[in-house]
Amino acid sequence: MFVFKKIKPFQSFLSAVRRQHRSLGFIPTMGALHRGHQVLVEQAARAGDFTVCSVFVNPTQFNDPRDLEKYPRTPEKDIEMLTVVGCNVLFIPSAEEIYPPDLVQRHFDFGRLETVMEGAFRPGHFAGVAQVVSRLLEIIQPARLYMGQKDFQQVAIVQKMLQQLHSPVELVRCPTVREPDGLAMSSRNMRLTAGFREKAPAIYQTLLQTKQLSGNGHSPQEIQQLALTKLRENGLKPEYFEIVDSETLLPIERFNDAKNAVACTAVWAGEVRLIDNIQVKGQWVDRLMGE
Repeated sequence: MFVFKKIKPFQSFLSAVRRQHRSLGFIPTMGALHRGHQVLVEQAARAGDFTVCSVFVNPTQFNDPRDLEKYPRTPEKDIEMLTVVGCNVLFIPSAEEIYPPDLVQRHFDFGRLETVMEGAFRPGHFAGVAQVVSRLLEIIQPARLYMGQKDFQQVAIVQKMLQQLHSPVELVRCPTVREPDGLAMSSRNMRLTAGFREKAPAIYQTLLQTKQLSGNGHSPQEIQQLALTKLRENGLKPEYFEIVDSETLLPIERFNDAKNAVACTAVWAGEVRLIDNIQVKGQWVDRLMGE
């Protein structure tokens, strides 16, 4: 695996790859990699892409400086994990490389997509996400962008960003990878205490119960209250639990109001904030197109 820290030699390398008629499959990460990230690399490789991964802890998407400071950083382990699954090239830039003083910032209008759920509790977060993803796409110019659907709202934001940029990049959403007990794999899991690690699987158990209840005549509001109660009874502190239209991300009053609906939640497990979701109506779209 090739590793680059500077943009110019990295872009020269990618240009040589394109001249060999290889398509680039890009996996953006903030490091502290886990099996879920490896699966994204493997999916890109199965599609025939030359796999490009980035590790960059983006400061502009942290609305809490303490969260940025605590975010786990494991560069040696990250390189080892990517090497094992055959990643072709890794980009590890500095903040100065990504955000030089003369960089012209792009601004996007995501409407309600960035004000509900995560947007309501993490103001400015999605503006930071769009800023760094658009910048990385500008540098790498991949054919496909691979993202996990655990961050459901983030995928919706990136899809909208691609539409506003009239980008030819294909956004490929990949299923959430879970631990054997159902906990969604996340870089934040390594910060869980032993006690809260035992409690955290209740998040997925609650989502599964939500999916089951959604087909049994219960209203979204009834299910929401049952879910909040279950999470609290398991020693967790839910920040929100919403059942929303999977396209608009707005809460639904009746299941007939949406073709596809998803239950999304953010939960505090001690000092660690975890997010997860599950489709409760309809089927996942395997691929989301940029246009």
